[in-house]
Amino acid sequence: MTDREQYAPGPASGAQVRKDGEKWTLILVRELRHSPEKVWQALTDPAHLREWAPFDADGSLGTAGATVKLTTVGAPTPRVSETTVTRADAPRALEYNWGGFDMRWELEAFGGGTRLTLWHSIDRRFISMGAAGWHICFDVLVGPEAMKFGWQRLNAEYAKQFGIETPNWPPQAAQNS
Repeated sequence: MTDREQYAPGPASGAQVRKDGEKWTLILVRELRHSPEKVWQALTDPAHLREWAPFDADGSLGTAGATVKLTTVGAPTPRVSETTVTRADAPRALEYNWGGFDMRWELEAFGGGTRLTLWHSIDRRFISMGAAGWHICFDVLVGPEAMKFGWQRLNAEYAKQFGIETPNWPPQAAQNS
């Protein structure tokens, strides 16, 4: 999509949630038209991450054992967390921890493109917000501009889909600052 101002996200879809004891995992699946190698680059290279991800990285996520600082973008207060890449099997699997929550990306060649699956361990309170944010990031690679593109609607749709109360975020104070 070249004209972001015309973008409106489709309905909430392609996400599910699993509960194992007190652990919650958000699972998102997308079929992309790009090769696994190109998707791998978008997931690991800081310059590419800057174009779509909800965080900036100060180094490559493409090597197991690499230590990288991830800084949230678009949040009222940026949050910096340091991660160590625990698995980097290019261009098939990537694992690291972001802000205390495990992330696992799997890439599979599919129909001339890639089936991308993200498993994101997540606090139950943030499931619908996370699904809405990742939905938009995957769709249009907008990163910090997600709030302009229907994030609130998607947050509510995912909350309904997952059977949870819609979280009230951002708090009123953050909306007015």
